[in-house]
Amino acid sequence: MEPENPAIDRYIVRQTGKRRPKVCFLPTASGDPDSYILRFYQAFLKLDCQPSVFSVFRPLTADLAGFLLEKDVLYVGGGSTRAMLALWREFGLPEIFQQALQQG
Repeated sequence: MEPENPAIDRYIVRQTGKRRPKVCFLPTASGDPDSYILRFYQAFLKLDCQPSVFSVFRPLTADLAGFLLEKDVLYVGGGSTRAMLALWREFGLPEIFQQALQQG
């Protein structure tokens, strides 16, 4: 999400092979700051994709697996990896990510 250099973001979107892939940002490691989420949307709304955000702090749905498994890309933001993993384990996300990996 570098505004001056969107090459990596374009590459990620292209790797899906889909016309309008669903790209989901997981900013858990940084505590889901609004400024980081805004930067994600600003970057990915310029690309031919459907951006969304997954927050363990402000979940949009109780069906976490359903929400995440319908995405084509899970884009993990930086920050405290240790804290992020602890939260993800609390919500059962490693198992959901494993299922996503198995589904491609």
